[in-house]
Amino acid sequence: MNQSISRRGAIGGGLVAGAGLALPRRARAAGQPIRIGVLTDMSGTYAALTGAGSVLAARMAIEDFAKVHPEIKVELVSADMLLKPDVALSIAGDWFDNQGVDLLTDLPLSSAAIAVGEMAKAKDKLAIFTGAASSILTGARCGPNHLHWAYDTWGIPHAIVESTVKAGANTWYFITADYAYGQQLEHDAASFVTRAGGKVLGSARYPFPGTTDFSAFLLSGKASGAKVIGLANGGVDAVNCVKQAAEFGIMQGGQKVVGVGLLIDDILSIGLKSAHGVLLAEPYYWNLNDGTHGFARRYQARMPQRSMPNSAQAGLYSAITHYLKAVAVMGPEKAKASGRAVIAQMRAIPVEDVIFGTSTIRPDGRVIHNMYLFEVKQPSESKETWDLLRLKDTIPADRAFRPMAEDGCPMIHA
Repeated sequence: MNQSISRRGAIGGGLVAGAGLALPRRARAAGQPIRIGVLTDMSGTYAALTGAGSVLAARMAIEDFAKVHPEIKVELVSADMLLKPDVALSIAGDWFDNQGVDLLTDLPLSSAAIAVGEMAKAKDKLAIFTGAASSILTGARCGPNHLHWAYDTWGIPHAIVESTVKAGANTWYFITADYAYGQQLEHDAASFVTRAGGKVLGSARYPFPGTTDFSAFLLSGKASGAKVIGLANGGVDAVNCVKQAAEFGIMQGGQKVVGVGLLIDDILSIGLKSAHGVLLAEPYYWNLNDGTHGFARRYQARMPQRSMPNSAQAGLYSAITHYLKAVAVMGPEKAKASGRAVIAQMRAIPVEDVIFGTSTIRPDGRVIHNMYLFEVKQPSESKETWDLLRLKDTIPADRAFRPMAEDGCPMIHA
């Protein structure tokens, strides 16, 4: 059974629970279905990067699992968190306490993900973050009840920055979304610039969400004389920045604009005419190999806009697929009883799928796999709408993500 929960419905459910009408979790009868909640952005900055596409990816993972294990009932719920931490926490609390949700996933807002990770720990539930990107989730704010899948603010800029600096673009200016994700993305990217022998000449932070005019920030970056203007943001903000930079002739003037948070949807929105030559890093691209291609075509056929999955959406499919494999080994009753036990089981079985190939779940909760450096194609090179990227380099799993020795995770370094 698929069920969509609106903000009003979710908060309303919490009020009913407060009145004592909902059954406590411990009183729920054995044999209840596994319930997966996709907490996403349906209408804001990250709607194209998560949103309806994330819900579809979750549904596909559940359907594929049902073909192998029809005896295990799995239900899906979804909600729009409106990119507000308080809304996310209200929905998450209601899902965990009253709606029987066992796994909460997606959550494309790092500040909310940090809080939900703490909630999952307190309630011994499970959260797998595929939309949130801040590397702090497996660093200082790691926890025993959450995992970080797909990409993060260390892995993406690491793949891009070192290559860019080595090619001679050694002075940077950052334009940063002023919240946890943007701040962490700038911090990590800047550290790679200096580590590679480059220099950060300055930065500008803008209010998030709600900023649409980036002209003042871009002109400050242009005036800095930096060889690279690094965009520590994502979604619609990154798209608008690149489009406006093209309007101001910044790239034509010799400065590079690098979107360290760009995903494939953003490139399509910008257009190859403005975006060609831009570098981006991804753990997944729809046309990378036969496995990624096959999944993408199945996904595309079911999307109203015939869009391809990005790495957040494909990563959500990967995460739920592996979670359900662990549920099948443990049995639903044990899986519902403890999120920590599920994570232990997920680590105990091989992590392999068509999305990332072979992955490893580290003790800090970071899921590691290869990362890939891509360059946006010239318009003349593209053979179809989503034929946007050219592979430039492969960063193997053991170098693609921050080493545990450097992450500050208290579970590891206590």
